[in-house]
Amino acid sequence: MSGNRLLRSTAIFSSMTFLSRVSGLVRDQIYARVFGANAAMDIFFIAFRIPNFMRRLSAEGSFSMAFVPVLAEYKEKHGPDAVRALVDRVAGALTAALLVVTALVLVFAPQLAQLIASRVTGDEHVLLTDMLRIMFPYALFISLASLAGGILNSYQRFAIPALSPILLNVAMISAALAAQEWFGGSVEVLAWGVFAAGILQLGFQLPALAKLGLLPRPRLDLAHAGVRRVMTLMVPTLFGSSVVQFNLLFNTWAAAFLFSGSVSWLYYSDRLLEFPLGMFGVAIGSVILPHLSSRHAATDPDGFSKGLDWGFRLCLLIGIPACIGLILCAEPLLATLFQYQRFTAFDTRMSSWSLIAQSTAVPAFLLVKVLAPAFYARQDTRTPVKSAVLSVITNIVATTGLLAGMLAWTGPGQAALAKAGGNYLDALAHVPGAHALLALAIAMAGWVNALQLAWLLRKAGVYRRQPGWGRWLRQIVLAAVTMTAVLLAFRWAWPVWSEWVWWERGWRLAVMVGAGGAIYGGLLWLQGIRPRDLRGH
Repeated sequence: MSGNRLLRSTAIFSSMTFLSRVSGLVRDQIYARVFGANAAMDIFFIAFRIPNFMRRLSAEGSFSMAFVPVLAEYKEKHGPDAVRALVDRVAGALTAALLVVTALVLVFAPQLAQLIASRVTGDEHVLLTDMLRIMFPYALFISLASLAGGILNSYQRFAIPALSPILLNVAMISAALAAQEWFGGSVEVLAWGVFAAGILQLGFQLPALAKLGLLPRPRLDLAHAGVRRVMTLMVPTLFGSSVVQFNLLFNTWAAAFLFSGSVSWLYYSDRLLEFPLGMFGVAIGSVILPHLSSRHAATDPDGFSKGLDWGFRLCLLIGIPACIGLILCAEPLLATLFQYQRFTAFDTRMSSWSLIAQSTAVPAFLLVKVLAPAFYARQDTRTPVKSAVLSVITNIVATTGLLAGMLAWTGPGQAALAKAGGNYLDALAHVPGAHALLALAIAMAGWVNALQLAWLLRKAGVYRRQPGWGRWLRQIVLAAVTMTAVLLAFRWAWPVWSEWVWWERGWRLAVMVGAGGAIYGGLLWLQGIRPRDLRGH
């Protein structure tokens, strides 16, 4: 894929993902209005972590990273009949495995609920169990949808897979409004929205596969060479992706011990963080994996290295201003988007703390979207696991250390510890704001992951830095520093956002974000950076 096509494909994926993220923001605004940030919403977010865990493994993790390089190899070296046979047999193996996992979760949902939220008891435990059973089949449908998306991405059909998440948002918005109108505000109706979304997202992609002549006809044939190759690659990637997702599950489990509403505050801050990561990080990663896989299959190390260099530059160009913008605009963004009806000024302040903490690692999160595919494209699925393990250890150690330090060394922490009679776990529930330390631990783990992957990639000798990096970095830093000064001036002029009505917040936020973006883009332009410089080498 040429530099022009890389940029064009990323732009298509990003624009489609932008629509998905906008609809996601609308969904979250409705969540905040209808349900607020409370114990019931905490239960929903905890329950949704499990099928979402499976989605991450399939769509953005082990399955995708194992399947796409093998599909690229079959396209390069075998004929269309062999590709169709591979698709049919991979679909059969994936469906069989998912049916078994789904059945186990439905049977053992109460035990799973106890495992992921041990402090949830009584009616809340029953609600968590019910929602797990309703939602988990979503993992089956969305994993099959990720198979469809991987095929379409490999054939440079990026728009349909990027648009399909909109259907999740539409289903969830409909469920939330239905809860308000006909179900007495019950959170459980959201679980049915998730279930319906999985069916919609899978069905949406099937016509595009049919046009390619690659509509899967599942065949269970574990002896097929391609299936065995995918399974061989999936073993380490499954472990690696599971390790990464364990970070999220661990933090959800830890947040359940904290002040009521902590899981929801982390969710809302994470949604704003996912806006740039989803628009650009997932887009870059989805586009670059098929490109790098094809370069590796074609034995083109120079093209492989140049593709990586393009990805790194684009990640820093986007990641640095996104990091600064989210940190300085955290409270204005949350107040403008969510602070209405049942979502209070206190919820805004708490969510902003975790958003600021986690946003410090935006460049790292984006770089991982390029660094990890660099190994998977070479069918090296073991090396990223080493980094993932260290990342999880960092997260656990940092979370434990930060929370213990807060209780031992801060006034509110010591008061909570005394109130709880010296019981650390009970004391955590009495300190609002402790959830921000979980977000900070995730940021620390993200940087460890990115830096180690970069070091391992350099050690492997497959990346050679292209000319012009010094000038590129100077241009970005100058534009970012100037943008920071402009945003700080706006924060000084408009310090309190909770006092204004929605339209006053809206126009002020638009002016603030627009001015910062215009300054950043304008200075890049004045320094000579043009769209052609983003097309790759």
